[in-house]
Amino acid sequence: MTPDLMKAGAQIRRARDEKSLVENGSGGRQASYGRLHEPGTLDVSHGAILYLDDITVSFDGFKALNALSLSISAGELRCIIGPNGAGKTTMMDVITGKTRPDLGHAYFGSTIDLLRLRENEIASIGIGRKFQKPTVFEQLSVFENLELALRADRGVRASMFFRLSGEQLDRIGEMLTLIHLKDSAQRNAGLLSHGQKQWLEIGMLLMQDPKLLLLDEPVAGMTDEETERTAQLFLTLKGKHSLMVVEHDMSFIRTISEKVTVLCDGAVLAEGTLDEVQADERVIEVYLGR
Repeated sequence: MTPDLMKAGAQIRRARDEKSLVENGSGGRQASYGRLHEPGTLDVSHGAILYLDDITVSFDGFKALNALSLSISAGELRCIIGPNGAGKTTMMDVITGKTRPDLGHAYFGSTIDLLRLRENEIASIGIGRKFQKPTVFEQLSVFENLELALRADRGVRASMFFRLSGEQLDRIGEMLTLIHLKDSAQRNAGLLSHGQKQWLEIGMLLMQDPKLLLLDEPVAGMTDEETERTAQLFLTLKGKHSLMVVEHDMSFIRTISEKVTVLCDGAVLAEGTLDEVQADERVIEVYLGR
């Protein structure tokens, strides 16, 4: 086909499509979209905040992730379980930009390609990650840790003249209440219990207003009371944020989960309610035991 014919054909198709859009009452927009979306900003109008498709990661011939595909809805609290070596940590490494996959796609919302971004860029667009071991500034107070976590200009000049606004003070106060540390605001973080340090780190992440939180074994080492309070915290966050929780504590998972994904050998083995996956023969065989 000659270039002239190709150009003419494109013009005819364009005119036909525009006529169809007008007749369908969409005002010249594609009927499948209700609004225009600015490129580079989070778009969850289609429901999913995270979408992984056929993600494959190999280390010296070993497939840590093997064509892994899953999606998480906006506002969902998803629990991820599976045996050691199932690929849970590698999956979070891919989402946060620490590891680049050999194959596959990873999207934040429907428009942001995570595989094109660096770790710091991924953190800045609204994905926060908490590792199993809490990381806080132990020589600073709880209040000062939350203050440092505020989104603010951290240049030298700005830091010299920085003063907390009334709105920022209110936000820190609300966070102290949310993470059960209001009575410990002026206490050095190094003096907190293990569970309290976990809450403080979660609070520091929340000060950044993330849209998606990745939490790696958040209740490991906690007392029963701390575990119960952490469950309450996560249920409070659900809907306001999306959470991916990797955990082995089944009673904790039962308290917070609606949907559980089981990973094994770098791929999704099963998915459903906790009761459904616990009754799955494949899950019993490779993870839960009899």
